[in-house]
Amino acid sequence: MDQDERLLHASSFGSAAVAYNAHRPDYAQAAVRWALEPAPGPRVLDLGAGTGKLTGTLVALGAEVIAVEPDPAMLTELRRSLPSVRALSGGAEAIPLPDASVDAVLAGNAMHWFDMAVAGPEIARVLTPDGILAGLWNVMDDQVEWVAELARVSGGAAIGPRDTPTSWRAETAGMHLPKTGVAARFGSPEQAEFPHGQRRTADSLVATLGTRAGVLVMSEREQEATLDRIGAFLASRPETARGEFTVPMLTAVLRVRRL
Repeated sequence: MDQDERLLHASSFGSAAVAYNAHRPDYAQAAVRWALEPAPGPRVLDLGAGTGKLTGTLVALGAEVIAVEPDPAMLTELRRSLPSVRALSGGAEAIPLPDASVDAVLAGNAMHWFDMAVAGPEIARVLTPDGILAGLWNVMDDQVEWVAELARVSGGAAIGPRDTPTSWRAETAGMHLPKTGVAARFGSPEQAEFPHGQRRTADSLVATLGTRAGVLVMSEREQEATLDRIGAFLASRPETARGEFTVPMLTAVLRVRRL
């Protein structure tokens, strides 16, 4: 994905902020605990916080959270859902916080959108020594047969290169971390995966996949065809055709320590 395409995808979520807040999953608490485990203190920046899906998990775990999000519509949803959280307008490339002001920087399904050539020094700046940078991604467990088939049917737009465990490991290992030079300020990366799940119906899973960037940037006709195809598949499967079911997922984590 080139820079223009990346920016187009990264800026697509505001048009679906309400649906994003309603349908996107939270994050496995065990995954968030592991991400924070080496952090030297409780102050956490949720960077690229969206509507607050990761923010809410951090709050539930007792962290002192500041959320930073560049999109006004997403930020509005975050403030509505979590009015007690300090939520600021800003992005990974210009973080509106002082030097060494947080013990951990976490990003939920967001770090792949950062321009790390610029964001890397900014993240290093706001982290305390020994602070933690961690990206978390909710991925669908394609070891389950119907999920693997759904990935095939829906195509790369709805279930993309970071949305299943195998492709996440390949696509994410080191790829979205600070680059050469800035990387000297961070230690070796670690990866871990934690079981997770989301209760959905066929309709609400279609709505969830409709909030993926690859779908949001489609034309209206392409969106309709893609989501109709997914809906028809879910209606045909005994696991998903009637009532609620659990979407088998993992929360995958990539973390590094600031040196």
